[in-house]
Amino acid sequence: MVFLEFEKPLENLYQQLDKIKQVGEAGDIDVSDKIGELEKKIKQTRKDIYSNLTGWQKVQLSRHPERPYTMYYINQMCKKFVELHGDRYFKDDKAIVGGLANIDGINVVIMGHQKGVNTKMRQYRNFGMANPEGYRKALRLMKLAERFNLPVVTLIDTPGAYPGIEAEERGQAEAIARNLFEMAQLKVPILCYVIGEGASGGAIGLGLGDRVYMLENTWYSVISPESCSSILWRSWDYKEQAAEALKLTPDHMSEFGIIDGIVKEPLGGAHSLPDEMAKLLKRHLKKELSELMELSPEDRIKARINKYSTMGVYSRKKTTTEEKV
Repeated sequence: MVFLEFEKPLENLYQQLDKIKQVGEAGDIDVSDKIGELEKKIKQTRKDIYSNLTGWQKVQLSRHPERPYTMYYINQMCKKFVELHGDRYFKDDKAIVGGLANIDGINVVIMGHQKGVNTKMRQYRNFGMANPEGYRKALRLMKLAERFNLPVVTLIDTPGAYPGIEAEERGQAEAIARNLFEMAQLKVPILCYVIGEGASGGAIGLGLGDRVYMLENTWYSVISPESCSSILWRSWDYKEQAAEALKLTPDHMSEFGIIDGIVKEPLGGAHSLPDEMAKLLKRHLKKELSELMELSPEDRIKARINKYSTMGVYSRKKTTTEEKV
């Protein structure tokens, strides 16, 4: 098990539990009472820690190395999955995976960012940072879904779109903007979930949908806390303050009307019980899809456009006659 900095009290308790179990096995001693006490204490400590997480702590949880990624959810939720590759322009971007899938009899096109489960795979997946060809691949799959009247499901987990020179040369901004333009008018249902990090255009390139949800311990923002800190304070030392100021947690996003709801995670985070998290996500996904599929394409598109048109707050200054002159 990997423990984060704020989980140190839990780590100490687990160490004690392991030692007691070793003593019991080595000396053939009944230590069940001690084990029971420690397990209760672990449960209560976990509850205390996770009942009042800060914004920065949720950012840390969203990056937990044992947190399930897109391919894990696809493998757990889908009876069948056929991955489709390439954007038909440049190449196949490994940072975004997608294809045809069947979820308990519901045929869908599912896609998402894939970070990789170890160092080698993270390099292969470019740490979940997509190039323009990744977003163009995603759009190709969405258009395929529209052609065959299949709902689209996107799983968002990225530190941002790849910021390299070659990505800009191949039209990174245009690719993301094109996705937003096309997703706003797509005739099939679009269901989006932030399952980890939801950073900037890299996230929104797959994040425009009829309904958008966030898992409990995730974040969604125009910029990461570290980058925000480095811009404002010229240092990463203020990342915790930046995380609070950005108001990037699911609670804040729901309050602002940016997302439609929050999917609860098992106590301790999605990484503590990944199988259970996959079941919770699957149950939620099926319920939402069944509701969206009852609507006509015209009603869905109209509601989708209205939803995004009403986001944000602005004011208009009245112009006096003198100012006009």
